[in-house]
Formats: sequence, C-alpha cells, structure tokens
Amino acid sequence: MTQPTSRPESRTEAPRGRHLSAPPTPPTLATVADEAGVSRQTVSNALNNPELLRPETLVRVQSVIERLGYSPNRAARQLRTRSSHLIGLRFEPAQEGTSNALMDRFLHSLTEAASRTGHHVLLFSGDSKDPLDGYDDLLRSTAVDAFVVTDTYAGTPQAGFLRERGAPFVAFGRPWDEPGADHAWTDVDGAHGARLATEHLLEQGHRRIAWLGWEKTSRIGEDRRSGWQGGMQAAGQDTRGLGVRITDNVDAARLAAHELLEDPSVTGFACASDTLAIGVLHACAERGLRPGRDIGVVGFDDSLAAQVTWPGLSSVRQPLEEVAVELVRILHLVLAHKPIGDKGRMLRPSLVVRPSSLRS
Repeated sequence: MTQPTSRPESRTEAPRGRHLSAPPTPPTLATVADEAGVSRQTVSNALNNPELLRPETLVRVQSVIERLGYSPNRAARQLRTRSSHLIGLRFEPAQEGTSNALMDRFLHSLTEAASRTGHHVLLFSGDSKDPLDGYDDLLRSTAVDAFVVTDTYAGTPQAGFLRERGAPFVAFGRPWDEPGADHAWTDVDGAHGARLATEHLLEQGHRRIAWLGWEKTSRIGEDRRSGWQGGMQAAGQDTRGLGVRITDNVDAARLAAHELLEDPSVTGFACASDTLAIGVLHACAERGLRPGRDIGVVGFDDSLAAQVTWPGLSSVRQPLEEVAVELVRILHLVLAHKPIGDKGRMLRPSLVVRPSSLRS
C-alpha cells in the first residue's frame, strides 16, 4: 500500500481542523426543573407519577425533558424507589404454517402505551408446555414491577401463582376457569366477532355457512364457535354437519374446505382465524371458485396476511390498541394501590369487509 508523502501529524498535537473539547454535561433533574420553572419533585412526578400533575404542568415538563434529552439514571432510580419500571410479558413465537402475527401488533401497542407511564416491556420466554415457566426467575431477581399475562387460552394457573407471591399483574384474556377471579383482566368478545362474520355472510345471501374452528379444548375457539352457532340459529339455519374442528394450519383448513365443498349447498365459510380462512381460499382456487362471487369467506384477527392476500380477505379485527391502553391503565392503578372498579372488561371487535365475502 502506498504511504502518504505529506508530513505525518505529530502525536502530541491535535489533527489539523479538529478542536478537542470536553463532552457536554448531560442534563440533570435539577436542569430540567430550572428550565421548566418547577420543583425537582414535580419533575420526578412527571416521570414516575404523572397522574399527580395538572395536564398543563405535565406537558410543560415533558416538553423540556424531550428538548434537553434528559434520561434519568435507571439504576439509581431503581435503588431509590425499589422499582424497575419494567413490565414482564411472556412471549410465544408464532407457529409455522400459520398467518397470525397478532402478538406483534399487540406488543407494539403495549410498548407505546407503557412508555407513556414511564414503563418498558421486558419479554421473556418459557417452556411451551409449562405456563408458569419463566415467571419465578424474574420474581426472584425482582427484575420487573408487574406482569401482563396473555396466554390465558391455557387457563390461568399464572393468576394463582402470582397472587400467592404478591406479584402485581393484569391479564389479556378472561379467567376461563375462574369466573369469580379477583384479578383485573381485559378481553375481546370472540363470540360477538364470529357472529358479526356469520351475519355478514347471511346478509350476502348465504344460507349454508360452514364453521372452521379449533379443537374442542380451545376455550377461545369454542367461544368464537358459539357466535357462529348463535347467528345461524337466530336466522333459522341448521348447523348440523357444518362445524369442523381442526388445528390452526393452512393445509388442514384446505383439506377440510374441500370436504365441505363436496356439498354444493355450502357457499359460505366463517373461520376462527385468518390462517383457516386462507386455507379455504386455497381450496377455492383449486376448484376454480371465485371468493366472494361463488364462496363467501371471512377470517378472524385481521392479520397482515388478510390485508395482502388475493382477493382481500374479510376478517374480524380485534381492538388490540384499546386492549393495550386499558391494560396499562389498570396496571398503573394496581401499582399505585388504587381502586380499579370493575375487575374485568370485555371489548367488542369489528368486521373489516373485503372482496372475499362480497358477492357484488
């Protein structure tokens, strides 16, 4: 490699064109307080207990924090308050062969909602066969302030486990095994969503509407199935032979749809997930049937796949953003030892209509 011909810079002087200077002093809590014209305690409240401040004061302090780029020393604050400002959530990866990335949308919403109260979400994993795996390690290390429990489809053994240890938590999902449980939860009315899908297909002129759902052991699946049954019965339609229980897999749904379509009177499908609905779309393509015009298909969850698959899949959309905001609101009250009112809140989904269910 050719060496430079100019005189090398001295090791004892700064390179030409550069000026060495001390790094700027990072802003402190006192800096923020002076700039905002408030006390240090007010700044602390803005960070840790924003509900104690008047809205205009909170906005003023938060704007100064953002402008100065102030970041409190998390380690020092944890020692002082014995609070990590972390919320633990056990994360289960999406299974192969499914289209559902529902947790991705929920996590994004939860992270945003938590940040507005000064918290962050800490994800952890566990043995898929053990709903309690992973919780004990975090409790022993006091790494988190509270938990959001999401895997209530397997029942709620976490509720008793966390209650026994005095760990604050809220659940996304109703206590299926304990209707009288005293912990706070928020859930989405799956039966209402499936009924919306069924009624929409009935309005499109379909009468023999099949249901593709999950195994009978799935509490969520059976809840959604009840919505389809209720909608069909209210319309005076017989459901015998139309309800199928399978695994949440595209190919399983494709095969089930082929079997149901052997009966030419079956012209509609309401499904417990977008994965199952996409399987129906595959079967339609293999039979030369056009979704919407020939066969009405509605999924559940309004996944990204529903939005991009041809010809556009109608789907029931869960209000995950509202769920996340509600869970963080309740959790903030739980951590502050304040009354939360109703222990459980059920939110209603909506139907997003696309060409897969429209006959016109």
